[in-house]
This record gives sequence, C-alpha cells and structure tokens, in this order.
Amino acid sequence: MASALELSKKYKSLLEKYRINTPLRMAHFFAQLDHESNLQLKRENLNYSAEGLLKTFKKYFNNTTATQYARKPEAIANRVYANRMDNGDEKSGDGWRYRGGGFLQHTGKAEYKILKARTGIDYVTNPELINNEADALIAAIDYWNRLGLSNYADNDDLDSISDLINIGRKTTTYGDANGFSDRLSKLKKYKREFLV
Repeated sequence: MASALELSKKYKSLLEKYRINTPLRMAHFFAQLDHESNLQLKRENLNYSAEGLLKTFKKYFNNTTATQYARKPEAIANRVYANRMDNGDEKSGDGWRYRGGGFLQHTGKAEYKILKARTGIDYVTNPELINNEADALIAAIDYWNRLGLSNYADNDDLDSISDLINIGRKTTTYGDANGFSDRLSKLKKYKREFLV
C-alpha cells in the first residue's frame, strides 16, 4: 500500500494536470481517499451475515431472504444494486460487476459509464480496471473535478467536500457526512504532511 506522499510524488504530473496541485487541495483529496479506502485498492466485499443484512440493507431483505443470502457476497450485491444506477436486474450480475471499487469506491454501472466517457478508459467493459493504481487515481481525480471539490478545498471546507463525496449533495448540517470525525482526523494528518 502506497502512502499519500508516495502517490502524490509518483503521480505529480497527473495531479498537476488536473489542478490538484496545492498543498491544501492535496491534503483534502488524500484525506477523502484515505477515509473511503484506506488508500488500498479493493472492491466492495458485501460478505454479510443474516443479521448484518437486516441491519445494513433492511430495505432489501426480510428474515427469510436474509438467511438465504447470508455470506453470498455476489448474490447480495446483485440484489441490493439491482435496477438502479443503470444496473440491470438481479440476474444481470451488474450489482456485483459494478460494486464499489477504487480509492473512492465508485459504484454502479452509471458511474462506470461516466468514467469511461470522461477519461476514455473502458471501465464498463473492464470494471476491474478500477483496482489498478493509476486507473483508480484517474477515476478519483475525475470524480473530484466533476464535483468541483478543489473550490471547497481552497476554502478548507471539509464539510462540503465530505457531503458531496458521501451523499452527492451539500447538506446544511455541519459534520453530517458518514464518518465525518474520521475524515477530519485524516485531514489534520495530511495537512501536517502537505502543508510544511
């Protein structure tokens, strides 16, 4: 696993090209990547117990179906991500194919299509590309720029960045994004590293 500093040096020209090129922007960018994936390239696992399914995905499972799907990650993904985010039905396999991946856990066929259109990298046909370091970083940079997050980073607005990454919209309550305290802790760490 590469550190944020290692990644920032290795991909300096890419970060410069897409204007994640100030210490404050890099601190915010890598804090979010670290929160979402611990800077590890991984795909969403979805290996839930019956109890976990009822707690996390109660909209999609009852006691009977939770028992049937428990510890079957592929089947779980295909059920919970079916018929949304441009995914096909449960039998299509799109839920598993386009489950969260990369540094920012890009999820859903719609997101993979957007990435393909914007970057020229065929994440749709080859969704596993999201777990190649360079491709995952390109995808993360594209998402960051698509949401205009450097503007918020320039204002040191962690709340807005976190809301937009976590739920896709700015909310009005400070610190309401999932894992806000961890995001804040990581931002403080990366400010110490990048703002020297």
